[in-house]
Amino acid sequence: MRLVLIGPPGAGKGTQAAILSEKLDIPHISTGDLFREHVTRRTPLGRDAQRYLDAGDLVPDHVTSGMVRERLAQPDARHGFLLDGFPRTVAQARELAAMLGTAGSALDAVLEFTAPEEVVVARLLNRGRPDDTEDVIRHRQQVYQRQTAPLLEYYGSILVTVQAVGPVEEVAARALAVLPDAERRAG
Repeated sequence: MRLVLIGPPGAGKGTQAAILSEKLDIPHISTGDLFREHVTRRTPLGRDAQRYLDAGDLVPDHVTSGMVRERLAQPDARHGFLLDGFPRTVAQARELAAMLGTAGSALDAVLEFTAPEEVVVARLLNRGRPDDTEDVIRHRQQVYQRQTAPLLEYYGSILVTVQAVGPVEEVAARALAVLPDAERRAG
């Protein structure tokens, strides 16, 4: 199964991705984790990405797409994956479609996790990261609305919405229930 998770920062995509990855036996590919790995190792990409992350902005498409292309080429992603944090724009979605088309595959579904803004702001403030000030968090919400929300229209035919408020396992059960053939795959 080839999935993309979208939703505003703080909607619980990372938490749900870890659960769904395990239940569906597909790798969870998080661009946030890839960025943090490069930043920690102080690679040239990491230093470049850090400037954007610190400001709460998106890392440029060519950098992000290159990382994703490389990761999807790894053996564990050949038969499925769960992308968390990519694509965030329609341009990135088109790039992903081209990557998958070259490999003769396509996405099975796009899961949109939704939660009220005040809920996601509170979640992000509670995790205590140094870059999680209320101003930066609200800026990220605005960036999401402006740049990522158009993906809802782009992916309309394979988009399913999951309410991301409630116990973690309950949200995961909602997500699995809306996936095509997920019950069989999660066996």
